[in-house]
Amino acid sequence: QVQLVESGGGLVQPGGSLRLSCAASGSMFRLYVMGWYRQAPGKQRELVAAITSGEITNDVDSVKGRFTISRDNAKNTVYLQMNSLKPEDTAVYYCNAAGPRGVSWGQGTQVTVSS
Repeated sequence: QVQLVESGGGLVQPGGSLRLSCAASGSMFRLYVMGWYRQAPGKQRELVAAITSGEITNDVDSVKGRFTISRDNAKNTVYLQMNSLKPEDTAVYYCNAAGPRGVSWGQGTQVTVSS
């Protein structure tokens, strides 16, 4: 399986920005569909955004125009740029990889949006 390590979470005020990073191990990163999920307290984990090996992206309506997913295959890294953050974006954010060696999850990184 691919090993995933997220970073970049933290506390930010409403309207602020954060960039999450997810570094992946292995030489087949470019073949994986990469995704960011989030889970708020008492809620189910939900897909936030995903990007294919051909860099086709998809994101949920609640983050359209505010969040951008991207990938750098040379660095085995996927990013989530989050702008105009809202308190309802508060959650643990998880990186996900789906590809030739199955599905992997990172350990999660906390994002808290509060004044």
